[in-house]
Amino acid sequence: MNLNLKGKTVVVTGAAGGMGLATIKLLLNYNIKILALDIQKPTKKILQHKKITYCQLDLVKQDELKKAINNFVKSNKRIDYLVNTTGVLWFGKDISAVDLDLKIWDQVFDINLKTMVLLSKLIIPVMKKNKFGSMVHISSVDALSGDDKPQDAYGASKAAMIRLSKSLAIQFGSYNIRSNCILPGAVETPMQDRWKKIPNAKKNLKEFMPIKKVIQPEGIAQGILFLLSDQSEYITGTELIIDGGLTARP
Repeated sequence: MNLNLKGKTVVVTGAAGGMGLATIKLLLNYNIKILALDIQKPTKKILQHKKITYCQLDLVKQDELKKAINNFVKSNKRIDYLVNTTGVLWFGKDISAVDLDLKIWDQVFDINLKTMVLLSKLIIPVMKKNKFGSMVHISSVDALSGDDKPQDAYGASKAAMIRLSKSLAIQFGSYNIRSNCILPGAVETPMQDRWKKIPNAKKNLKEFMPIKKVIQPEGIAQGILFLLSDQSEYITGTELIIDGGLTARP
């Protein structure tokens, strides 16, 4: 992949694990400065890299997020890319909207969707000044259909991310700013720790998928890098599904 990132900068959210950490590991192969954001503590390896600025914060807290973004911009004068992997799926708590505790609904929407709005408000104006930017947001294939075993807050918030991404692509395309979503299937991240308790769930999923492989975070990170690269310069306002063929099934 032809990816020249020398002198460029990127903000990666959800950076301490899963898809965010996998993306950072790939980005470290390029000469790019990284602002890594997560509510979780970082790995020691992240802190060792001079190209990485790590901030442990709650992205929902606007003042903390604004301070971290502004400090990074002061030092680097630009933000070229945003990789937004922030998200929660609370199995057992996130259920049918009919039975769901509305506090859970609000928390899921705050983390999955409101953070996307806050990041957009802070980062897009910086991208506009440089007339360049590419944003990749992690939605989910769960946004595309209903479910008889629902996580309604998660699915609805992820569907809303797609709609918002499309709108941002239209609004800021004239500034050479792109916005796209990746829709993963079930990825082997800490979000799927339940597989340790229900090993057959992972096995059954693997057998159901046309490609008989459980998706690894690195597979999503490769898709993210493609959408950041110049090879995707005409791609905006759309969705890249990475699910091993799951949604192709009848």
